[in-house]
Amino acid sequence: MELVYIAPAAGIVALIFAAYLMTSVLKEDPGNQRMQDLSQAIFEGAMAYLNRQYRTLVPFTVVITAILFFINHVLAISFLVGAVCSALAGYIGMTSTTKSNARTTEAARTSLNKALGVSFRAGAVMGMSVVGLGLLGVSVLYIIFGDPEVINSFAFGASAIAFFARIGGGIFTKAADVGADLVGKIEAGIPEDDPRNPAVIADNVGDNVGDTAGMGADLFESYGATAIAAMLIGNGLYGVNGVIFPLLMGAVGIAAAIISTFFVRTGEDGNPQMALNYGLWGTNLITAVLAYFLANYIFGAKAMGIFIAILCGLVVNVLVGMITEYYTSNAKPPTKHIADASQTGAATNIIAGLATGLRSTGLPMIVFCIAIAVAYSQAGIYGISMAAMGMLCTAGMVVAVDSFGPVADNAGGIAEMAELGPEVRATTDKLDSVGNTTAAIAKGFAIGSAALTALALFTAFSGEIAKNPKLAALLVNGHLSINLTEPNVIIGIFLGATLPFLVCAFTMEAVGKAAFEMIAEVRRQFREIPGIMEGTGRPDYARCVDISTKAAIREMLLPGIFAVGSPLLVGFILGAQSLAGFLAGATAAGVLLAIFMANAGGAWDNAKKYIESGQYGGKGTPTHAAAVIGDTVGDPFKDTCGPAMNPLIKVAGTISLIIAPLLMHI
Repeated sequence: MELVYIAPAAGIVALIFAAYLMTSVLKEDPGNQRMQDLSQAIFEGAMAYLNRQYRTLVPFTVVITAILFFINHVLAISFLVGAVCSALAGYIGMTSTTKSNARTTEAARTSLNKALGVSFRAGAVMGMSVVGLGLLGVSVLYIIFGDPEVINSFAFGASAIAFFARIGGGIFTKAADVGADLVGKIEAGIPEDDPRNPAVIADNVGDNVGDTAGMGADLFESYGATAIAAMLIGNGLYGVNGVIFPLLMGAVGIAAAIISTFFVRTGEDGNPQMALNYGLWGTNLITAVLAYFLANYIFGAKAMGIFIAILCGLVVNVLVGMITEYYTSNAKPPTKHIADASQTGAATNIIAGLATGLRSTGLPMIVFCIAIAVAYSQAGIYGISMAAMGMLCTAGMVVAVDSFGPVADNAGGIAEMAELGPEVRATTDKLDSVGNTTAAIAKGFAIGSAALTALALFTAFSGEIAKNPKLAALLVNGHLSINLTEPNVIIGIFLGATLPFLVCAFTMEAVGKAAFEMIAEVRRQFREIPGIMEGTGRPDYARCVDISTKAAIREMLLPGIFAVGSPLLVGFILGAQSLAGFLAGATAAGVLLAIFMANAGGAWDNAKKYIESGQYGGKGTPTHAAAVIGDTVGDPFKDTCGPAMNPLIKVAGTISLIIAPLLMHI
């Protein structure tokens, strides 16, 4: 039992390392006064959004906490801890990335390696905060209360925050991005990140809101939910050893990520993508080696099957990243095909992008299926949860390389707005290009981890149903049995499969509404503020930030109500069988939609960048204009609707896990 204390100690070490990285970043030169002013504007916009988002969620959090308190006070405490830890990770990460952008720009005036070092360390602050707070929160709750069953609402607290962070952040960033691109690039004919564009600061704020706070909350939720699901399953199969092993695996992942941060470095003529790959590969390799010895120490003769299940998760990490890169990289055939299709207009660009996204769902699903089958064959239902835990052990490094992207993107924007030399922009562009690839890979990781987490949650849900005496009629040999000939099960599957499409519709419309307001405002400023195009007039950047913020907060509520309310209605009105079908339908449809939208959006984005590199005539041509329109369509795909699917299926799973003891057989 004493081994369990390693987990909170590792969480504390991760947070100390994050503080060390943050301190080292803040010691870097922030550049000239113009660069500092731009960085401060981005920081203030990001914090204003985050503060308003969390204030909006306070009443929701208070109501849920009160309801859970009347069921079980430990559930209420765990929910609150999960929500607070998720929010705290968002604040830490957002502060780190927005305080490091100008410093990265200044470092780019010296060398590529120095700029990479600053931006990666800033991203690693978020990565270490996510895994540190996640492991610390779950392990301390377990040490205090001693029962994984009563702390499962930690995952619900994290899920609730993650869902709103993902949707709100996605709406914010894409409203700003669409407004900046359509009016700035196409109508006004000015380049990206041009200081004359009124939406440019909002666009840079959005990079952090979506890819730092949103992605961090998403993977924090997966981390907590997977750990708790594995603890619940392990408790029934292996007792205390099965409970503490997932926590110790979390400690292993933290050690691997900290060691691997020192592998990320490159020369002036080197490849930053390869440097980041060293960090990712190092984390996977070290995790695998340590997991082997840990599994043998804890489980003895049964260790090999559990270790193979963990390896399945690590292999999914690598393969999903490779598949995502293939379908979204501008060096690969799918994206080049979209660029080629842009020569005949926006319609053919969009058709090619949709086809690419749809086709990209096949290989990842095959990978998931093989991993699930192998993990189950080696270690049963515990193996499935350990495959998910193996994958999420590397979350610290994955979040680090993902959060590196917004820093590099902002650094390029600041270089453009501060009118630095072309050699500086060339360095930041090199980092930004890598950031686009790492963002796509991180999205693939988030989808894969969500799929395995949802399956682990479903397995834990089945176990809780088996303990409910009111549902004994649903059991066969002590396990939940779902009969597909039962109408209620089919109804649940259909309702669950419908939910992701409805949430996609709500979020897509939300981006459209917010973008409409942003476009109208940018046009108004170009029209009414004298001297903007000549560079003598100053745009009202704050007004555009405010429009995105208000739109994001307003439009995120309806999808949130559907996400939280649907499993409750299905479970209490239609019963446990329908809820099981609902979870199956929501997971299958949600994962497929997430892959389709993320890869289609990423391919559209990089097809545009491929043309901007000088292919097919480059910027300012009809081919480029068609690619910009395709990219604009893809923006809500990859940054709003697709990412919202990950927390959606996990919210459904965590809520179902909590209400399982209260359900009736209908």
